[in-house]
Amino acid sequence: MAEVSLQAAFQQAEERAYMQALSDDLDVVWLLLGTFLIFFMQCGFAMLEAGMIRAKNTKNILLKNCMDTCMGGLLWYLCGYSFAFGSSDTVGLLIGAQGFFQYNQAANHGKHWGSFMFQFAFAITTVAIVSGAVAERCQFRAYIIYTAALSGFIYPVGAHWVWSSQGWLSAYRTGGSLLGANGLIDFAGSGVVHTVGGCCALMAAWQLGPRIGRFNENGTVNNMPGHSIIMATLGTFILWFGWYGFNPMSTQHILGQMETAAKVATNTTLSAASGGLFSMAINSVWYGRQPDVAPMLNGILTGLASVTGPCAVVEPYAAIIIGSVGACVYYMFVALLQRLRIDDPIDASCVHMAGGVWGLLASGLFATQDNLQRAYGTSYGWGVLYGGGGRQLAMQIMGIVALCAWALGCSGLMFWLLRKYGMLRVSKTDELQGLDAALHGGYAYDFCLAEDSGLLHGTETSHHSHYSQVELAGHFQRAAAPA
Repeated sequence: MAEVSLQAAFQQAEERAYMQALSDDLDVVWLLLGTFLIFFMQCGFAMLEAGMIRAKNTKNILLKNCMDTCMGGLLWYLCGYSFAFGSSDTVGLLIGAQGFFQYNQAANHGKHWGSFMFQFAFAITTVAIVSGAVAERCQFRAYIIYTAALSGFIYPVGAHWVWSSQGWLSAYRTGGSLLGANGLIDFAGSGVVHTVGGCCALMAAWQLGPRIGRFNENGTVNNMPGHSIIMATLGTFILWFGWYGFNPMSTQHILGQMETAAKVATNTTLSAASGGLFSMAINSVWYGRQPDVAPMLNGILTGLASVTGPCAVVEPYAAIIIGSVGACVYYMFVALLQRLRIDDPIDASCVHMAGGVWGLLASGLFATQDNLQRAYGTSYGWGVLYGGGGRQLAMQIMGIVALCAWALGCSGLMFWLLRKYGMLRVSKTDELQGLDAALHGGYAYDFCLAEDSGLLHGTETSHHSHYSQVELAGHFQRAAAPA
């Protein structure tokens, strides 16, 4: 009997080990699939940003998007992942301090590398947010420095605070939150990704200054439309598609998590849809304009950025409210930047910073006790609108202040130093000519070359010209000047 019992015990142990290995393998597949979907968002950013800027700067913006991915990948391996998710007995509340160069990590099972790749995709998404804000006037060497700083240090510290097992804001902190609540509810990155990236975008646009011809002396704004709404629309839908890896797959596990993942996907869809529709309604009804594509695209993206944080803790009807309010927040922030004469060519800070901050607040308003328990395993405080008291909302506000202060402070100092030493903005001549021809060996399109040749000979251009009226005047003045 003893021998039979021993054999049964061994068999049960083997079955448990097999099931654990199977569960781990499924989690790795889940993480890698999410990685591939999120990575595809880089194509979305490239198409969106290229379509939203003028044709003469297309190669420049595409090169910057390539730089995001390549530089971000190396820096994430060398130090970014360790700062974000490494542990430390001394400074663990603020930053990780182990595992640089992924040293001694090769012995770990596939879940480590699955997590590494998944978080890498989040890091380069944050970096990509800023490229649109610096479009058409930023030196390439400044962009290299910024990309390294954001992917290797600024973003990882914010991720450590919110998503690591030691971070002071983390809802996943071992032993529970330091502040008596659930920790900062930011399921997929309204704060860590969009608020941090949006804050950096805002500081970059402010320190660079507006594009030539964007603002008149009386403060009025000149429209400087992009050259391809087709590319911008394609990019937006690619981003929306990639968001289904961004949000639902942030469960990071398969077994027991599919109910949460399915609700997250639903909330993601509803917030994006309501953001797009509400944005178009504001543009048509409030501003009295004809229905247009670009405002709807930014409304969709703001709805997505807004729901990224609360997507696992709110009900579907709340996701509709979140997306709709997100569209309003977007328009308010656009108006504020124009009043301050800050030029953000594709409204990156308006979409991501404003949308991200609203998303963090929404968690403190709309989170339900059941959803918090299912997604986080705790429910020490939930949304104010559901009788959860103000503890979680206070936690969300604290997180907003901390993340904004960190991102604005670090990026502001970095861009100020670059500007101080003449490394930030291109020359006026290069900006007017276009960065493709000035910095990258030629235009992306043949029609740009033809129009540039026509301008230099003083001939009239078509109404599809990639130059503004202010730029045209400058070209004619140079063409008429004596050699």
